[in-house]
Amino acid sequence: MFPINQPIVLVTGASGLVGQELVSQLQHLPYNIKALYHKTEPVRINAPNIIYLKCDLLDVFELEEIMKDVSFVYHCAGLVKFTSSNKSLLYKINVEVTANIVNASLDAGVKKIVHVSSVAALGRMNESEPITENTKWTKEGGGSVYGHTKFLGELEIWRGIAEGLNAVVVNPSIILGAGNWDDGSTAIFKRVYEGLNWYTEGTAGFVDVRDVCKAMIILMQAEVSAERYIISGENFTFKKVFETIADEFNVKRPAKKVTSLLSEIVWRAEKIRCFFTRKEPLITKETAASAMAKVRFDNSKLLKQFPDFQYTAISASIKHHSAELLSRLKQSK
Repeated sequence: MFPINQPIVLVTGASGLVGQELVSQLQHLPYNIKALYHKTEPVRINAPNIIYLKCDLLDVFELEEIMKDVSFVYHCAGLVKFTSSNKSLLYKINVEVTANIVNASLDAGVKKIVHVSSVAALGRMNESEPITENTKWTKEGGGSVYGHTKFLGELEIWRGIAEGLNAVVVNPSIILGAGNWDDGSTAIFKRVYEGLNWYTEGTAGFVDVRDVCKAMIILMQAEVSAERYIISGENFTFKKVFETIADEFNVKRPAKKVTSLLSEIVWRAEKIRCFFTRKEPLITKETAASAMAKVRFDNSKLLKQFPDFQYTAISASIKHHSAELLSRLKQSK
């Protein structure tokens, strides 16, 4: 299958923002890579140590076959949706698939898993103190349906650890990268480019996709297990992020502030609109609340344990990915 005899790494979600960047970084290391995708074709890298395989991770027999001879697993596949109508699908992708990965890894004797969760799995965001790896999800704390399924997915990883699996969980904040222009966090760039009039003064954590993948590789190679790590570069206001993107695109900055009252009106109006159009809402109750909240993430655990690791400044991250997206736009015209 591979021309060189070296350890095999499995990457799920290879067509996603994190998965594609991870495969790009892993290609230069002494591994053979099985890059899995489901429906969306990834941007393929032509390298002898990479093979791309289409796989339905809900098919345990197909997954069992692909997992043969795999030494390490990066589980990046997941679904990001914030509407309750997607609850069943979110559970299947974020929980059942993770359970399948854990079971197949245990059966195949996989040496280690790095599982991509989210800061959303830490529960409803607390404005009174920084969010750390010790922040616990509670039923009373609320949070999004998406966040709850990511939390349940983590529980599958901890179950695997209890059964003898070596595993580490990473909880990235909002990931900045030049991924699919119409999907995920990259859509933030598109909205600003097309003319975003509104901003909030809410605060969140942001991180460069390249840093997320570098951290994942470090954690895979390190002698650590049964740990979780917040992966977040800086805490920024949405206003500052939108303004920085607008400046890089040389478009008008958003100038209208969203108040709490307006936020409540907008998500309700969007819900009514989508009831009649049968389309996915652009704004939900959860995303509106997140955009207004002033949340800070403590990224010190990773930095203390791995002092040579450094995050990319968010301004530099936005500059880099904006240039990449602009280059693609020009090539497509």
